[in-house]
Amino acid sequence: MYGIHDFGLYVGTCILLNLTPGQDTFYILGRSMAQGRSAGMASVLGISSGALVHSLAAALGLSAVVAASATAFTVIKFAGAAYLIWLGIRMLLSPKQDNSLVSNAPPASSFGKVYRQGLLTNVLNPKVALFFLAFVPQFIAKDSGNPFAAFILLGLTFVTTGTIWCFFLALFAASLGRHLRERPGFGTWLNRTAGALLVLLGLRLATSK
Repeated sequence: MYGIHDFGLYVGTCILLNLTPGQDTFYILGRSMAQGRSAGMASVLGISSGALVHSLAAALGLSAVVAASATAFTVIKFAGAAYLIWLGIRMLLSPKQDNSLVSNAPPASSFGKVYRQGLLTNVLNPKVALFFLAFVPQFIAKDSGNPFAAFILLGLTFVTTGTIWCFFLALFAASLGRHLRERPGFGTWLNRTAGALLVLLGLRLATSK
């Protein structure tokens, strides 16, 4: 369909790539453990939405601009790194948590806010844009009658497999975090750990090439 070839190989590769821990994985684990299932689900949806944006941008050729321009790559990279570090510092400086599960869980109204944060962390990662540009076209025939539709379909496939896996990760991490928060001081420790993790992810992105 649309000139797509070796689709089974593509799906298998997508699953293996999604199982490989990366920045998005650690981001979702950190938010889920520190802030609960709602924040974890919102983070997954935000990350997945960001991947859809990158897929569409690559299909339209916008990612090629980032790939060809060192300046564009650098600007987006540092913007994403600064945003991750800012989120991490906010968590590091958050008020000390007590031992209540309710007080450690994010309010329902924060779902949209956490979603937007996850979306921005992914959209502002130029390496994701370059990944879609380099990986997806390998499974589209040069004589494809509709390469745009083929790119979008393959992009959706990658995002779908990744979203399913990340939901499992978020649920597991949230459950683990809930049990840990029952212990004195662990709510604060989880927030601080998640904040430090975000800062480290931001620094890693800033120093990437």
